[in-house]
Amino acid sequence: QVELVESGGGVVQAGGSLRISCAASGRTFSLYGMGWFRQVPGKEREFVATISTTAESTYYADSVKGRFTISRDGAKNTVTLEMNSLKPEDTAVYYCNAEGITSKMELFRSWGQGTQVTVSS
Repeated sequence: QVELVESGGGVVQAGGSLRISCAASGRTFSLYGMGWFRQVPGKEREFVATISTTAESTYYADSVKGRFTISRDGAKNTVTLEMNSLKPEDTAVYYCNAEGITSKMELFRSWGQGTQVTVSS
């Protein structure tokens, strides 16, 4: 339904900042939300942040609230995560996700390939 491509991952020192982005293509008109999850080896993928594609409503995990900011562009097909005051525990593969409704009124979720974010001490 929707293809997602992340970019902007890299290595940053603790306390620094990094910006990652996700570009969506395909049936983007059917999306109602886009966001970010993250995962480290041996652990479950965890929610980070999400934003409505039709409004500016945002939600954050408690672990990143006040440090990360999620936003979208005017075309509503790109979502960006501004990460500030990064901590080593933020190190993970960050996955973009998008959710929407199909023509059959079924929920779908798309995932990007992920981008590595490494925070050094």
